[in-house]
Amino acid sequence: MDIDTLADDARALLLQPPVDFVRERTARQRERREDDRELATAIGAIRKPAPAAWVVDLLAHDGALDEAVEMGPALRQAQADADPREIATLRRRRSSVVRALVQAGAALAEDAGHPVTPTVLDQVRATIEAAMADPHAGAAARSGLLVRPLESAGFDDVDLDGALAVQDAVPDAWSGSDAPPIPIERARRPRKPSRASRPDPTAADRTAADPATAADQADSEPAPAADPPAARRAARQAETTARTESRDADAALDAATSELEAAEERRADRQHTVERLRAELERAATDLEDATAHLERLERVRDDAETASDRAREVLAAAQQHRRSLGR
Repeated sequence: MDIDTLADDARALLLQPPVDFVRERTARQRERREDDRELATAIGAIRKPAPAAWVVDLLAHDGALDEAVEMGPALRQAQADADPREIATLRRRRSSVVRALVQAGAALAEDAGHPVTPTVLDQVRATIEAAMADPHAGAAARSGLLVRPLESAGFDDVDLDGALAVQDAVPDAWSGSDAPPIPIERARRPRKPSRASRPDPTAADRTAADPATAADQADSEPAPAADPPAARRAARQAETTARTESRDADAALDAATSELEAAEERRADRQHTVERLRAELERAATDLEDATAHLERLERVRDDAETASDRAREVLAAAQQHRRSLGR
């Protein structure tokens, strides 16, 4: 199977509005089945795109994402250099580019006859920002093969698992780089403790010398703040769990959708067979009526011929008798 041909077919299908995707995929699958059954099977496995992914694919088809993705290295370099002025300049430019692309995507969807909701446009925005933050996500977004929206999550690589219709067609779109992408936000540096916050050894000695004072102070002191690294780890674990559950739910949805589409295709085939057999039955009934009428006509002809034969024999017998009578 030619992977490039599969990718081209997938791109053409993904440009179709999601509501028309299943019908178009079935038609293309049937078209390919005569020449390449393996390719037809692969086409049948292409997932229907989420609305946000469809909009991004429309933008990719027009080459509208190039400028945004190509801004990514400059943004990451400015972040690495901790250059506040450059970061601010690039962030303003990024906001302008993303806003223009979201508006362009909304216009493309409306021109296609299927306007999208603000929620979908928020997912389009998040996908574009992820494409700018992670070069692998950028390659995925520009491929025109996206089937689900993307999201950048801090210092983690953008999750690209199941994001493309034909993963092998975009070798640059993979997660797991040795250097994780830098998020597009200003890094926060830890502040040095001020002089006022440093401990007073004299006060500490007084507290240690007076147990009652120490107890009162312990009661009045606030509870220690939560450990930020631990909180981040917990948040990341919760995000990982949610991502796994979301991926499992997407897989279950895909399986159910595939089963439904296969059942619809089988029903369509059965309906076609029923209609064909019904047409054949109607033609057979018409043929039977014609054959019956023809048989009845032949039976009448036979009866007439039989009557004529009987009359001819009677005439012959009379003639023979008359001849014999004359011979005497």
